[in-house]
This record gives sequence, C-alpha cells and structure tokens, in this order.
Amino acid sequence: MQVGVCKQEMLQKKNAVLVDGVILNGPIMDSKVGEKFVEEACKIIMEEVVQKADDVTEKVCEWQAPEKLKQILDLEMRDTGECHQKILQLCRDVIKYSVKTNHPRFFNQLYAGIDYYSLVARFITEALNPSVYTYEVSPVFLLVEEAVIKKMIEFIGWEEGDGIFNPGGSVSNMYAMNLARYKFCPEIKEKGLSGLPRLVLFASEECHYSMKKAASFLGIGTENVYFIQTDERGKMIPEELEKQVQRARKEGSAPFLVCATAGTTVLGAFDPLDKIADICEKHGLWLHVDASWGGSALISRKHRRLLHGIHRADSVAWNPHKMLLAGIQCCALLVKDNSGLLKKCYSAEAAYLFQQDKFYDVSYDTGDKSIQCSRRPDAFKFWLMWKALGTTGLEERVNRALALARYLVEEIKKREGFQLLLEPEYANVCFWYIPPSLRKMEDGPEFWQKLHQVAPVIKERMMKKGSMMLGYQPHRGKVNFFRQVVISPQVSREDMDFLLDEIELLAEDL
Repeated sequence: MQVGVCKQEMLQKKNAVLVDGVILNGPIMDSKVGEKFVEEACKIIMEEVVQKADDVTEKVCEWQAPEKLKQILDLEMRDTGECHQKILQLCRDVIKYSVKTNHPRFFNQLYAGIDYYSLVARFITEALNPSVYTYEVSPVFLLVEEAVIKKMIEFIGWEEGDGIFNPGGSVSNMYAMNLARYKFCPEIKEKGLSGLPRLVLFASEECHYSMKKAASFLGIGTENVYFIQTDERGKMIPEELEKQVQRARKEGSAPFLVCATAGTTVLGAFDPLDKIADICEKHGLWLHVDASWGGSALISRKHRRLLHGIHRADSVAWNPHKMLLAGIQCCALLVKDNSGLLKKCYSAEAAYLFQQDKFYDVSYDTGDKSIQCSRRPDAFKFWLMWKALGTTGLEERVNRALALARYLVEEIKKREGFQLLLEPEYANVCFWYIPPSLRKMEDGPEFWQKLHQVAPVIKERMMKKGSMMLGYQPHRGKVNFFRQVVISPQVSREDMDFLLDEIELLAEDL
C-alpha cells in the first residue's frame, strides 16, 4: 500500500521517468520508516534478549512441538507485505520461542553465554554488510583479520604463519585436509584425482565427524580414513598410529595426513601431540590439530599444557566462538607455512576482483586464499572483545570455566545417584544419574538397558519445563549419559548446584 501511494505521488511530479513501467525517480524505500522500525526492533532485542541474558528466573526455552510452532509463527510468505507492528510482534515471537543460548543454565552445546563486546561487533558488521575479500571493499576488516591471525599464531608458538577465518571448524578441517593433499601432490589442483595413488589419512576414533565428511567431499573416500584406537580417556594411542601408518604403506597406499584432536567433542580429550608429531616427522606426514574446542586453553598459562606440542603442527583449527564467547561463528584455520601455500592451493585469480594493477598494495587482497567469494568479517568480533577484555580477561574466562567444572565434579562425587564416567581434564563433565529405583539393582545388561532410558526422560522434562538444557548421548558402548559443558562467565557455583538439584527433582519418580 505504501509503495502504491509513493508511485502515485511520484507520477505527479515533474520530470517523472518511467522505464518498463518502473519509476526511476528517487528511492522506493522510506528511510524514516525503516529507521523507526530498526529503532523499535533494537529496543525489543535489548529488552527481551540482552537485559534478560543473565536472569535465571527466565526460561531457557519455551518448548513447542513443530506443528504448533508453525502455527504460532505464521510462516507463510505472501504477495503483499505486512504492517510493521505485525513484523515487530513476529520478532518478539521469534525471541520468545527460540532457545536462549545466553542463559546461565544453557549447557547443551560447546558454545553458550553472551559477550557484550562481541555482540556490538556483530551489530556493526550486520549494519555495514561487508564482504572480506579485497582491501578496497573491506579495508578495516582485512587489517583486523590479519592482526588477529598474527596473535593467534603467537599463542600456538609459531614464529610465522598464515591463516583465514572460515564458516565453522568443520570447514577449517576440510581446508586443512585439502591443503595437506595439495602439499603432498600439487598437480591435483589442475589434473584432479585421476592417476593418483590411494591416499590415506589418520584420525582418532574420537575425532570430529567432519573428518569423515571432508574425506567424502574431497573425493578421498571415507574408507581411506583410518581411525586410530584411543585409550580409556579418549586420547589417540601413538603406538596404534604407528602401526596403521606402516599398514597403509604395506598395502601400497600413500599416507599424507594425521588429524589429531585437542579437545574432543564428547569427552574433552587432548591427544598427545608431541608423540604424534614425532611419528609425523618420521613418516613425512602433515599434522593437523583440530583444536576447535580446546584451542582456547592456549590463552591460559595454567591450562595451555593441555596442548603441549601444538607448535609442531602444520595446521590448527581454533574456534574462539566456543570457550571464548566470540559469537557464532568465529573459526580460524592457522597454517605454519608462510610461503603462500594457502593462496597457491585455493586461488582462482578472478580478474574482476584481484586485479594486479590496483593503486594500493594488492597483497592485502587476501580473499583468494578462501574457497568462498563473499566472506563474513568474523575476526572483528573476536578482535573487539579481545581489545576490551585483554588477554588477561580472556584467560580469566578459561580458568573460571575449568574451575567451575572441577567444582561440579567434586559435587557429583558427594551425591548419591550421580556417577562420573571419568575424571575430566577440560570443561566436559560426563556423568550418569541413577534414579532411586535402580540404585539397588544388580549391575548387568538389564541395569544398563534401564539406565539408558533415564537421560532422555530427564531431558524431555527439563525442556518442557524450560529450567535448563543439558546434552546427553550414548558413546562408544556406554549407555546414555549427560555431558555438562561449562563455558559462560555468567555461570556461577549456584548454577552448578541447581543443575544437580534439578536432575534429582525431575527424576524423583523414575
């Protein structure tokens, strides 16, 4: 309706120009109306998200079944636009029925909480809508990314290196796999897979599933990922890696890559990087460390020992959006090589973007190192947060999270019905809750079968109540158990106590 009125008014103006029935005079958007909408929407965001972020009396989620939620949200898109008040109400509904990942009692994933500096950085980048490929269109954000990558490289322990921010740790792992393959056989970029030997890579049984996906996506094949046995804590056994490398060689295959993990998804295990690096050096293999989850321990002088030997890696994936709260997504692939290997591997030299006769130093046009064209300025939110908190502030976050995890472990040991899977070394606390009805039952198949059913029932109840969110899973022959992950600086000791009390309450009739 507004557009129609605008069109009539413009037609009445002198010198109105029509082309194919379209009026070309002036804008077709009312900036004042748009600005008012943004102002009102920002007020809703402030009141319903930011100001409630640390309020434990709020629900973590307002659970609705999918069909009911479809009706509430009115998802249909129509020919004519809807009024601003209806759109603002839709914004409120979206917030209301979304999971509050910034809630102090959201423990479900490897990200949680809210960082106010990172949030403002995201507001800025969303408003500016930049794409980070050339200096001419993204001068500030390219320089920021360069500075952040340089600092992250220092924490790994390299004297020099390269890197790029990617849309997720899974993509970083894929980049690393492809980069290792390119280093092993550079001709693959132009000639493709034909004529290559059977390439084999190695990863632990506890590695992230993205390794399998990357091998499939890159044409290596999932059967050519040799999964290395882990110990009872989920760490890769170096002796088993050595055996598998020798096996691959005897089979006539061509080993080219070892993917170690620093902070596994479920157990939070850290592979013995120094011993793995020894094997990689012996056999001439690229060593990639997936430190998407555990990399932030490098910031802590107390806990960086968990990643001892990471400086010997050829590449590292590190996600500051996890433990450091930089906001999803914020994921870097860091590479020790500083000879331009990233660019050689991925460049396509698009003439319309990467002209070599520009009036400035074109080495700042770093977009050709990426498989993407358009790319978000994800480093900026990490940079602004780092500037505000300093390294000591980031270190405090890591230390506090791990201290809270330790507190929870000690409380679990004191309580009847709670049983740890293992002593954690990071922020992953894995445990069973054994309800009253099973505590006197003899340990055997029937006991474990019944215990397997407990966690899903408790999870359903907590979701429908909205009191908290806690993940569970079966894992490597073990029946369903809870995985509590401590990340957010908004989390307190009281929240740890509440977690255990609430599980007992939700399961009192089981």
